[in-house]
Amino acid sequence: MSGARLGEDELAEAFEANRARLMSVLARRLPPALLARLDYGDVMQDCFVAARKRLGYFASNPEVPMYFKFRTVLEQTVADLERKHLKAESRSVNRDVGIDAAEDVASGETSPLSRVDRDERHRLLRAALASLPVQDRQMIVLRHFDGYGNGECAEILGIEPKAASIRHVRALERLESRLKEVSCFRNR
Repeated sequence: MSGARLGEDELAEAFEANRARLMSVLARRLPPALLARLDYGDVMQDCFVAARKRLGYFASNPEVPMYFKFRTVLEQTVADLERKHLKAESRSVNRDVGIDAAEDVASGETSPLSRVDRDERHRLLRAALASLPVQDRQMIVLRHFDGYGNGECAEILGIEPKAASIRHVRALERLESRLKEVSCFRNR
């Protein structure tokens, strides 16, 4: 598919070709509280509508696999839905509390100190990932956040499976090196 001439039909074909992978990301990313109001099909439809509004984005940078472009739009769609439904002042899904909610909160809550430590580690990991070359980030996202094997990564990235394996190992080595520069990840 030629990036400069990408039309709605080509976008729809590419979206369908990536639908199963995007659904897998969505199943891990969509907060359970949102499932009380939305289903996966609603979110995928919103994602495609958002993608159609951004044809220029999809036509640009043909070296970036379409999967990553759709994944970005999906992440933005979920963030928009979270703002709309979870952070709304009026009739927020967070106000929909069942009778056993207080018991559930008390039994599953992590301590504030644990949450701060976890959040700091996540921030440092995101910073280390952001400092990696694009190809390394893509491989780590596919393998460790989206759960794909080397064969699937190779298919998405348009490279040979052996090259995907090598790229994965090198990306992990670079990430480990960056993380060792940060004190809380040393000696682990």
